[in-house]
Amino acid sequence: MESIWTWLKQISRRKPVRACGLALLVALGLDSLFPINTAVPYSTVITARDGSILHAFLSRDDKWRMYAELSDITPTLRDAILYKEDKYFYVHPGFNPVSMVRAAGRNLLAGRRTSGASTITMQTVRLLEPRRRTYLNKLIELGRAIQLELHYSKDEILQLYLNLIPYGGNIEGLKSASLLYFGKPPVLLSLAELTTLTIIPNRPSSLRLGVDNERVMQERNRWLNRFRTAHVYDETILIDALNEPLTAYRHEAPQLAPHLSRRLKAEQPGEPIIRSALSPGIQATAEQLVQNYANRIRVNDIHNAAVLIVDNQTQAVVAYVGSSDFRDPVDGGQVDGVRAIRSPGSALKPILYGLAFDAGIITPKTKLNDVPTNFSGYEPDNYDRQFNGPVTASFALANSLNIPAVSLLREMGTSALVSTLQKAGFSTVKRQAKDLGLSMILGGCGVTLEEMTRLYVGLANGGLVMPLTLTTPSDPLHPARNGGQKRAVESVKILSPEAAYLITHTLTQITRPDLPNNFDNSYHLPRIAWKTGTSYGRRDAWSIGYNRRYTIGVWIGNFSGVGVAELSGANTATPLLFQLFNALDYNSPNGWFQPPASPTSRLTTRLVCPETGDIPGDSCLNPVTDFQIMGVSRHRTCQHRKVVFTNAARTLAYCPHCRPDSGWVRRSYPNLTPDLVTFYQSRHIPFEPIPPHNPACERVSGMAGPAITSLNEGSEYFIDAAQPAELELGCQAANDVQLVFWYLNDKLYRRARPDEAVFFRPWPGQLKISCADDRGRHSDLRVTIKNE
Repeated sequence: MESIWTWLKQISRRKPVRACGLALLVALGLDSLFPINTAVPYSTVITARDGSILHAFLSRDDKWRMYAELSDITPTLRDAILYKEDKYFYVHPGFNPVSMVRAAGRNLLAGRRTSGASTITMQTVRLLEPRRRTYLNKLIELGRAIQLELHYSKDEILQLYLNLIPYGGNIEGLKSASLLYFGKPPVLLSLAELTTLTIIPNRPSSLRLGVDNERVMQERNRWLNRFRTAHVYDETILIDALNEPLTAYRHEAPQLAPHLSRRLKAEQPGEPIIRSALSPGIQATAEQLVQNYANRIRVNDIHNAAVLIVDNQTQAVVAYVGSSDFRDPVDGGQVDGVRAIRSPGSALKPILYGLAFDAGIITPKTKLNDVPTNFSGYEPDNYDRQFNGPVTASFALANSLNIPAVSLLREMGTSALVSTLQKAGFSTVKRQAKDLGLSMILGGCGVTLEEMTRLYVGLANGGLVMPLTLTTPSDPLHPARNGGQKRAVESVKILSPEAAYLITHTLTQITRPDLPNNFDNSYHLPRIAWKTGTSYGRRDAWSIGYNRRYTIGVWIGNFSGVGVAELSGANTATPLLFQLFNALDYNSPNGWFQPPASPTSRLTTRLVCPETGDIPGDSCLNPVTDFQIMGVSRHRTCQHRKVVFTNAARTLAYCPHCRPDSGWVRRSYPNLTPDLVTFYQSRHIPFEPIPPHNPACERVSGMAGPAITSLNEGSEYFIDAAQPAELELGCQAANDVQLVFWYLNDKLYRRARPDEAVFFRPWPGQLKISCADDRGRHSDLRVTIKNE
């Protein structure tokens, strides 16, 4: 290595022309030994789908050094920079021997350095590898310039040069200067602005753009006159440029979509340009609406909001708002609410009902009981703490009733819902799968706004859940500079098109409790299908809606997890959802969802009994029309009434074993389930009870005994030994039961009506509880009583 440097020093003392030839040999010989490094740490720039810049980050070395692509170099820019710096750039091999001889002659005559002969290629080398200005270093730059010419095209070298030229401070590259001083990309610069940016790199410390614009303009006009003399541009264009004022000043770097920008930068480290799928107009509108709305609800101690907007046709995320104010350090503005794990409240119910449609368990007019129910110790309540008795499945979903949803999940099994959510890419549900129970349908699981919005995009697309697109497809010219997005889920069919349509049809109803209060006076209601959700403790408010064009997910709450009494999906999240749809797609021209097209569609209509939603039987006098999925929906004959043999006075009921030979009457009575009977009795709702069974009958019915609803099988109860509190016993019995008998450890404790609450004072130890009805049918359970 020392001999090489000694030789180079000797060469540097010879005549310039001879040095150029030797430098060429050196460059060719040392190219493989000392390859030139053109890897530069660029600023990461996030663009929208139209190419406009949304967000820019400092480079690793804290420079504003934005990557200019070849398309950013316009012919006007190329002509200006070549005329000023290197007229023969496209014909020389990296150095210009004529210029070098001329410069050497001038320097010798003057006895000092009066002019240089650096080409754009040599200046690029100097920017890549700064060195002191000596003849030796000049020779090294010359060799390196030849290396650049060997490996890169002229356009690529010019591009690299424009990406590195200094503009003072920590601004490097023409694209950075264009955005930070003129607030626009290079392709939109005028001739006067381009000329301004070509003259500053030679004197970045004396020509201070934005500080001494008058001096900069004088130098600019001097060069414009030189362009005029040389006829580089049309005369008219040059006159306009000379008369154009210079209004440049230091702008802030673009800072839109900060949460998505940080996410993409972390997912694609080192990429100078990441092309997001965001629409700049929709993003700006969403950010403004979210911030304004958050300012209004802050009076209720609600501080955070997040919004995700997806184009249903392309799966592209066109707006991504992670919080109401990214710059808010007090309320966690930098937390990404789109990816934060929260409780979904009731927002998962549409998927459960869709799965039940596809399983054939229900149709829209199937009757479900909304009555107080104990699910093995789990006793959910409705949001308004009211119960509605028998309701249709579509009513239960549109009104977000909890008891029917939990009953439906119990019938289907939690594994069916968990498996569907896992396939749809719910990562937290996948981790929690072993611990999830019936409460998950009311919010007892972890989800993100991104997962929930993607799920509803699947509803809008006929039950097909596909990956959301955060970035645009890769540029074939630069595949490494795009894409790279990790997919959380592959395309998966979670519902049939028929079930998805039935869900959309139900969620479009506007006669429902989750409309905002006084919405008629305050909001224009867009035509959308939507569902709300409010988590336990009022920590999370959700409202997710869709039409043919967009799906919008809204979450509102506090990142701290603090609940607020005023927080609800209907009154807190839905107004913002309506505002977003009204601003982006009010009265959408894309039409509305239609039933799946024949002949492949299995969605048809049929007549059903309005009492049960089943196929009409002999007792069904006024059938109604309902949807069904052919070959899937359950085909069961209605049994909402049953035949009972009674005496003429209707005071006794007979079974086939005790019915007398004469004197009996065949009558029809409501066939009510025990939980519905209990509900009617507790609310004093009149119904036609079946008379008590013939007490002389010695046969016991094969039906199950009363269902004990309190206490709970296998549970442990802790009591204060000094002052043990009483425990309540409760049951649900059939329509024909008049009395029940309670036993504690097989000893009769008390007789009571089926709807009567019975209390007892427990004692420590194992306790067997039995409940028998007046037909001799019984149920048992065992619990453990312990002292605290």
